[in-house]
Amino acid sequence: MSNNESFSWELFNSAPIVGIVRGVSIEVMRDIVKAYLKAGLHTIEITMNTPGATEIISKLRTEFHNLNVGAGTVCNMEDYNMAVKAGAQFIVTPIIDEAVIRSAVGQNIPIFPGGYSPTEIYKAWSLGASAVKIFPATQLGVQFIKDISAPLNQIKLLPTGGVSLDNIKSFFEAGAVGVGMGSSLFDKKLIQERNFEGLADHFAKVRMAVKGS
Repeated sequence: MSNNESFSWELFNSAPIVGIVRGVSIEVMRDIVKAYLKAGLHTIEITMNTPGATEIISKLRTEFHNLNVGAGTVCNMEDYNMAVKAGAQFIVTPIIDEAVIRSAVGQNIPIFPGGYSPTEIYKAWSLGASAVKIFPATQLGVQFIKDISAPLNQIKLLPTGGVSLDNIKSFFEAGAVGVGMGSSLFDKKLIQERNFEGLADHFAKVRMAVKGS
């Protein structure tokens, strides 16, 4: 566990956005992270179905110290063990796997498991989730976050899927403690064009939208 210096809640809370990266090479990743940090964002998730995911996680951990680096799409204990060994500081799952949640809680690693129904959300929270990833939030939207927050107001919600620059502020106003953002944050066109300055500007706009909420 020596390489799992703990997740910084302070950095996360300063910009409560989990940037989800899937299928990007380590070379491009370095430039993305530089733009990300420049914009004041600090928490990034590499999905385990990205080629070379564990290598990317460990390299980012070594090279960028003011970055929370986590593993996403962790579906079972095999994924979990690989992620932790690589140095992942937090774990994100698209589903509820009790063994994975209990292991993360036992090792004091923040975990954001995916839940969709009120029952799943409550179950993930009662197993010790740091926050529950509402996934996919695309169809349910902001109203669902409001509806869930009313009876389950002690549960921290992290909607993921369908969060964009246009609606991010309303998710926080509805009671979310953070959001997960993938393609709406990591603009494919800007990345393909290697326009990392444009990407940093885009990141900064997203961050300002949260700060304004």
